[in-house]
Amino acid sequence: MSLKSICVYCGSRSGANPAFAREAEALGRGIAGEDWRLVYGAGDIGLMGLVARAAQTAGADTFGVIPTHLLDREVGKRDLSRFVVTETMHERKKVMLMNADAIVMLPGGAGSLDEFFEALTWRQLGLHAKPIVLMSVDGYWDKLLELVRQVVDQGFADASLLDFVETTISASDTIRALRRALS
Repeated sequence: MSLKSICVYCGSRSGANPAFAREAEALGRGIAGEDWRLVYGAGDIGLMGLVARAAQTAGADTFGVIPTHLLDREVGKRDLSRFVVTETMHERKKVMLMNADAIVMLPGGAGSLDEFFEALTWRQLGLHAKPIVLMSVDGYWDKLLELVRQVVDQGFADASLLDFVETTISASDTIRALRRALS
């Protein structure tokens, strides 16, 4: 059986709610506990850094991808199992997605939304069939899910778009959802 890789999109900040950081660390430990590889944006700050450090400490293989212009800003974490530097954000997203078996989105900002919508669009277009899990800690992504439902309700996407995303509320829920999806 080959090593499964989980791509995690999340904030380069920790956010206002302490539950975001707790769940990010729990997700990193959970990925390691399943003997999966973490694929992420290679930053050592915010939720990105918390997920990566927790995964590393628990023994996970780590694969980080960062564009040149963010090496300083996101404090590129160079002690990963694999550290890839790209020229552009688009290349970063493509390398992350192509090296993963599933996608998880923790709370985050505009960059996380960009990554999510690209992965969702590619899934809708049949460019991949990877599971996409929204980890809506304390309801963080509830408004996003309302928006996606509105897109469907208003006729801009088929109802199948909703089937491409599974929502969880915690790291433990997310690990269970990934186990089901990857088995």
